[in-house]
Formats: sequence, C-alpha cells, structure tokens
Amino acid sequence: MTSSSSPSQDTQRLAHTYAEGLRADALMEEDVAWSHEIDGERDGDQFDRSERAALRRVAGLSTELEDVTEVEYRQLRLERVVLVGVWTTGTAQDADNSLAELAALAETAGALVLDGVIQRRDKPDAATFIGSGKAMELRDIVVESGADTVICDGELSPGQLIALEDVVKVKVIDRTALILDIFAQHAKSREGKAQVALAQMQYMLPRLRGWGQSLSRQMGGGKGGGLATRGPGETKIETDRRRIREKMAKMRREIADMKTGREIKRQERKRHKVPSVAIAGYTNAGKSSLLNRLTGAGVLVENALFATLDPTVRRAETPSGRLYTLADTVGFVRHLPHHLVEAFRSTMEEVGESDLILHVVDGSHPNPEEQLAAVREVIRDVGAIDVPEVVVINKADAADPLTLQRLMRIEKRAIAVSARTGQGIAELLALIDNELPRPSVEIEALVPYTHGKLVARAHDEGEVISEEHTAEGTLLKVRVHEELAADLAPYVPTPVVA
Repeated sequence: MTSSSSPSQDTQRLAHTYAEGLRADALMEEDVAWSHEIDGERDGDQFDRSERAALRRVAGLSTELEDVTEVEYRQLRLERVVLVGVWTTGTAQDADNSLAELAALAETAGALVLDGVIQRRDKPDAATFIGSGKAMELRDIVVESGADTVICDGELSPGQLIALEDVVKVKVIDRTALILDIFAQHAKSREGKAQVALAQMQYMLPRLRGWGQSLSRQMGGGKGGGLATRGPGETKIETDRRRIREKMAKMRREIADMKTGREIKRQERKRHKVPSVAIAGYTNAGKSSLLNRLTGAGVLVENALFATLDPTVRRAETPSGRLYTLADTVGFVRHLPHHLVEAFRSTMEEVGESDLILHVVDGSHPNPEEQLAAVREVIRDVGAIDVPEVVVINKADAADPLTLQRLMRIEKRAIAVSARTGQGIAELLALIDNELPRPSVEIEALVPYTHGKLVARAHDEGEVISEEHTAEGTLLKVRVHEELAADLAPYVPTPVVA
C-alpha cells in the first residue's frame, strides 16, 4: 500500500513558483527531462509516480467531538462517513476546498465526518471512481475508522456506485444524493416537498437494482400462446420503474398547478407596476439574514448549508418611498445537481422575472470568486442573464480587508455589507433605489378630492416629486408609468393664455 503524505507537505511541494492554474498540469508531466541544476530551484521537490497517484489525507475535516456525553449521543444518531475526492484540475488548495465543502454538506445532513482523502487522477475511474487499487486502500481506511458510509465528491454512475460498494463493503453515496437528502430534510412548503420528491425520483430511477428472478411479479403469455412463450413477464424492478414514472408525472402536474398560482401573484405585482428584487447567492452566504435586515421578514437564519429552501417574498420600501418586493431564493452550490435545477425551475424563475438581482457572496469565504462563478452558472441556466446584477459582499465584518478590496476591484457594481451588524445597509438601500427602474412619464395634475384613489395610486405605483393641497384639490407632480399617466391626463391644468 502506498503511504499517504501529509497535506501540508504536499501543498508546500506544489505551491512554489508555478502559477496557480499550472500546478496540477505540471505534476502530470511524466516524460519531460529533469535536471537538478535547471529545474530544482524552479519546481522544488518532485512527486514520484506512486506519490502522485496516492490517496492523500486532507486534515481538519473530522467533526468528532471530544466530550464523552456528546460523543455517545451523536454516535447514536449520526452516520459515520469517510469522504473521497478526485483531484483532476486546479490546485491542491482547490481540491481541499471542495472536500471541505463536502464535509460541511455531510455535517448539515447529519453525518459524523471521520476522514477525508483525495486522489490525483486525469479523470475519475470509469469503474470505481478512484481505481481498483485505491478502492482497496479506501476499504482499509473504512475498516480502520469504523465508518458505515463513503461519500464521493462527484456524481457517480450506477455502475460506479455498485462497483465501489462491492469493494468497500459499506454504503456509498455521491454528492448529488447528499444534496438531495439535505433538501428533503429542509423543505417545508408543499411546493418545496414536491420539487424535492421529483428530483429524488429522477435521480433514483436509473439507480434501481434488481435482486434476481425471485422478485418477478407476473407471468407472460396467455391462452393459446403455445409452448415456450410464457416468460417471466414484468419483474419487480420493472414494476418499480413504472410506478416511479407514474409518480413523477403526477408530481410534475402538481408542480405545474402550484406554478400557476405563483405566476398569478407575479402578474398581479406587474399589473400594479411594483418593481421586484431577487436575492440570489451561494448557500450560507447570508441571504436570509440580509432579507431579515432589509424587511424584518423573520425568516429562519442558521449557520448551515441550505437552511432555507422555500422562497420568501416580502414588501419593502426604498428611502424615497417607492414600494418594491424582495424575494429570497434557494441557495446555490458548486455542481448543483441538474435534477434540482429542473425541479426548482419554477422557484428560480423569481430570479429571471425580477428587475434587479442582489447577488450575495460570503466575503469571509476562502474563495469567494468561485462562489460567484457557480451562482452565475445557475443564473444562466434559468435564463436571467439580462437582469441587472449588484454584487453584495456580505459578512464584511469578518472578511479579510484584502479580499474585500480585491472583490471591489474586480466587480464594478459591488457593495460591502454586514447583515449581522448593519454595516453598509443604508448604502445598499440607496443603491437599490437608484438601480430599480423608474416610471417613464413625468406629469403634473390637479386631482379633485373626490378622486383620492388616483393620489393613492400615484404614491403606490409612481414616484411623487411634490404634493400640494389646494382649494380645488391635490396638486401632484409625479413620475408614473404610461397607464397611470393616461388616468391622470384629464386633470392636467390647462396653461393660461396671456
């Protein structure tokens, strides 16, 4: 068995003078001639072939507790897991960050992370994800740690799942199944539960397993069929697949019905010309905290991934008195399963139908640029690339000042805030006021007191520049949309001819 080197040593070997994006590729150059005089100072210590392919432990992932009572309690209720990642591109730090995120996902799902290993490969093994030899090493780690589950940092094919389970002899799940499990735990509304159930069935359908002909349910053939025509008919696994397809069709109809109700509410807001702002961002970036800070919505806030799934729409008001809606959406994550993107498409349409996107990013995260890229990929998937975007760098009170400066320099439309302390919230509200679309028609009208509804509509749907109460009525100078301008047109004072 190849010995595993420590992550600090491996990182030091890699992170010498190579550019970040070239480190991994440099390690794979097998056939290039090397000399100590020329390459020693440039490359530092070199990995030999066995070290390059070895499973490398990632430190700092274990969530085991020291207190005896807590340990005893958690061992009763938590699965004990080992994490496995395949490092194909990028730097060693990127691979470590990805596995650290997988550890956070596992802990959110209710698992106890015992160990985490990474293997360097050009691409995942087609049979067992990490190769047959490394799968046997993983089996030894599972036995040594007493784990009952292995979680792979990627989406495994049905064949890979079966083959790896046959080797390690414990349950194997992938990143997609883990995220689906978290969604199933956190979905509260009827629509959210239906969307998660649909995504789970889409994932499970190709992964159903049969257990031999003993599970056959029906016999084929019929009267007058002749000899050798009475086959086993529909087997248990075929019956299961048919039932899952029927349930999926039913779920899609239910989600479509619920989508109609959401669209009616959205069209009502559009009819009243109420601008909408959508809060999008990486999971645990602080979207719900920001919504609570801006509107006092009282949405659940928890330091966990995907703590809130169900979208929340709240009414808000700009500093100038303009009304708008603020919608909190489901959080995104790297490699978000496409089953979830499809199932939650009706919910994510809140982003595509909005007038402004507040893209919230965690300023204290080790790699916020990667979070921004992952969220923008999903925003493109739901067709919201034309919606104006403002990057809100949250947790500014805990962020590294150099990271804040770098993000503010890269992102031209960005603002740093702290939803916890209130830092930058006033500036954010002013920015929303400036970025929201303004009514196109400016008009001055003398509205009789008997038509007070028009004055109320001007306040709700438009932007009141000045208001004066006279003997004849209310003299308004407002900026409104075309429909309201047509209703106010009969009350525009006629100019006095000298």
